[in-house]
Amino acid sequence: MLVALHTPYVDSRAADLSLTLGGPELPALAVRDVDLPDGTRVRLRLLGASHQVVLDGLTETVACLPGRPPHLPDTLHDETAGYRFTAMVLRPAGDGLRTRVAALRAELADDPYALVGVFPGDEDAVTALAVRPDPPGGTLAWRTWHAYPQTNELVLTETVVEEL
Repeated sequence: MLVALHTPYVDSRAADLSLTLGGPELPALAVRDVDLPDGTRVRLRLLGASHQVVLDGLTETVACLPGRPPHLPDTLHDETAGYRFTAMVLRPAGDGLRTRVAALRAELADDPYALVGVFPGDEDAVTALAVRPDPPGGTLAWRTWHAYPQTNELVLTETVVEEL
């Protein structure tokens, strides 16, 4: 689902992001509840400062949050909770960011397991979330993309959790 957002985005670059687990649902610009074939419900939430994913008792927030020092780990593994998170920042050459964002928008616009928000002022200022509907071996997975055209950065995250 592709949505045009009517508020400027808050984060300004990848280095401003942090990962937070737990905590409340923050005010959202757009929300999509995704019902997976196995009956699991995942809530995808676009924030003025990036995203939240809510699954049963788990809330993952990747955002620029006031009062929190920025820190987006490359990897985080909590074997006890069955949670794995990875993140990377790409800085594509030339028109690479524009090309990647256009492809992402086209791929996810009508995906029933995705939510894509386009911020005003630049069609490449996008935050996107997509749940994999059939991950292997008793897991649940989602990916996110945060595009910052002003710094030519694309932040990719992937989360895998053992099904609750």
